Order: sequence, then C-alpha cells, then structure tokens
Amino acid sequence: MTDAHCHLPGDAARHFVCSPACVAGPSHAPELRVFYGVHPWEAGSFDETRALALRHALAADPWGGVGEIGLDRLRTRTIPDAMREAFRAQLEIAADFSRPVTLHGAKCWGEVVAACRPFAGRVPAFVFHGFSRSFGLLKDIIALNGFISVGPAILNAHAVNYREDVRRIPEDRLLVETDRTADTAARVPPLADIVAALAALRGVPADVLDARLDANASRV
Repeated sequence: MTDAHCHLPGDAARHFVCSPACVAGPSHAPELRVFYGVHPWEAGSFDETRALALRHALAADPWGGVGEIGLDRLRTRTIPDAMREAFRAQLEIAADFSRPVTLHGAKCWGEVVAACRPFAGRVPAFVFHGFSRSFGLLKDIIALNGFISVGPAILNAHAVNYREDVRRIPEDRLLVETDRTADTAARVPPLADIVAALAALRGVPADVLDARLDANASRV
C-alpha cells in the first residue's frame, strides 16, 4: 500500500513524503520516497540558495522527486509573480534531473496544467495532489503522464459530485493519499479506509485495486 502524498509517514508500507524544506541528501528509510521543494505558499522564499539546495538534494537522492510545488488561489485572488516564477524554476530543475513532480493547484488547476505542458516528456510523471472540480482536464493530465491522487474526501458521503468524478479517473491513473501532517495525523483516516471506499465506489475488490494503485505508484 502506497500513500502517494503525505508530510509525515503513517500506516502505509510506502510513502511519498513531501519534505518541508530542501535538505542535503537522503537520511530516510528505503520505503520513503522524498519529494523536495518549496510549497507555493512559501514561494517568496524561493531564491538562488533554495534552488541550489534543491539541486543538491536531488543529486544526493536518486529516488527523490520535486514537490509539493504549484500555484494557489486559496489565499489571494490573483497568483503572485513570485509564485509563478518559483513554480517554473522548480519544474526546470525537475526536468533537468528527470524526476517526478507532485503538484498543488488549489482553485487554479487549469493554469497548473498549462504551466506543465512545456515540460511534458522532460518531467517523467506528475502527481496531481488534492485534485478536484476540474475533471474536464483529464485528457490534458493523461497527456502529461499525470496521475490523480484521491484522498480522505472520498469518505464524505455528501461529496456526491466529487465521488462521481472520481469514478471517471482511468484505473491506470489513480493513486491514493492521506496528506497527513504532524498537526493532522490524529484525525486523518487510515489509508486502508480510503482504498476500501474507493474500491467500493468503483465496484472492484479492495485487494485488486490496492495492487493496481501500488503498480501505478511504482510507475511514478
């Protein structure tokens, strides 16, 4: 079982952990896959020093990815230039190292997809974390070799539209995540519950779906 996006390891066998900061090389267990980068909320801190630290981290960690990076409209109505510049610069670094990327795109997934298009083929895979409300972009996401990571929202029986949209994601593009952090760990549901709910929604046995999700994570 693979948690495709978290900030703190939990109950899964393998974790894609987004590091809160660029660090010089891996100091983690082999089942962890660390994604290094500067979150869009911290984009103002991305400078030449942070860029160099990201390059050093990727050079030292052959399994490392880049993330969580992207754009965000949760806090501002317009996307700051610094956020766009930090996103583009980190995509360039991911492309230089041919590493997968974990994406953040709250309320602006269309712009995130557009920014990623020039890197198609150079960045080997994109993980769309927390993706919602923009399922008309599925074809564009697949063209980027993108994967959509489904999280605890699938357990909300009132999220009717979201649950229906999730059923449309091709099986070979699915991942699951907890988005677990130190602050939320106590109330985040187990990953197995998310897999079970997703399997029930899609009408397949949980163990069969779990095997496919692990295979998808391995492709990333």
